[in-house]
Amino acid sequence: MPSTLSRPADTTAGRTPVAKRVLMCRPDHFDVVYKINPWMDPAVPTDTSLAVRQWQTLHDAYVGLGFQVELIDGIAGLPDMVYAANGGFTLDGIAYGAAFQYPERQPEGPAYMDWFREAGFDVRVPEQVNEGEGDILLVGDTILAGTGFRSDSTSHAEVARIFDREVVTLRLVNPSFYHLDTAIAVLDDTNIAYLPSAFDAASLDEIERRYPDAIEVSEQDASILGLNSYSDGLHVVIAEKAVGFEASLRERGYEPIGVDLSELLLGGGGVKCCTLELRQ
Repeated sequence: MPSTLSRPADTTAGRTPVAKRVLMCRPDHFDVVYKINPWMDPAVPTDTSLAVRQWQTLHDAYVGLGFQVELIDGIAGLPDMVYAANGGFTLDGIAYGAAFQYPERQPEGPAYMDWFREAGFDVRVPEQVNEGEGDILLVGDTILAGTGFRSDSTSHAEVARIFDREVVTLRLVNPSFYHLDTAIAVLDDTNIAYLPSAFDAASLDEIERRYPDAIEVSEQDASILGLNSYSDGLHVVIAEKAVGFEASLRERGYEPIGVDLSELLLGGGGVKCCTLELRQ
């Protein structure tokens, strides 16, 4: 799977790309100096310059697809700020800020809310613990909201009230998939891919009921955060080693684009973790 881009045809099998505006944070301060998820091991050396180069490949892929890419400056001492998806959730010009569970990441919430304000969003300061788009995913007009490891389920009522949308609570049970965006990929307004074993029985039933044609991704592809991907409705940017997921996407008429973010995987993040969608 190539990591370089040539613009495909505008539609494939009826799939149509949608213009996207996203927020990213260059990993100039990336490092693994604490352990707050199973992927992290401070004893394993990290290469910040390699992380920056890999991140730049993702950034350039988005630019090549015609995305409008905004940048927030990283802050020294906040090595996980590169995982922009956790910084909040935006919809209808409203930005719902993040309130992180772990103290190591809590200063990121105000930093992202400051950026949202300067960008013209109506910022809502959270009352409940939530980790932004890491656990809040928009599928069409429905919001899927994860809980179990990071975001508190009480934040889901807050999201429903602020955005006046149906919010569906899904409970995660595998600590390796501690955010919803590591266990579900939103492909377009009606289609998703997911890892069945990441959810409890009730949540799995709900997913199967709502999305009977969803792509089920293998444990192998999920274990390299293959589901932590980002789609414009036609092109799906994914981990380049998620070859099974790549094949499934092609069978459904999507155009997968592989990137290598292996250094950022050491912190427990992939493509989607580095990408916060701006809906204004």
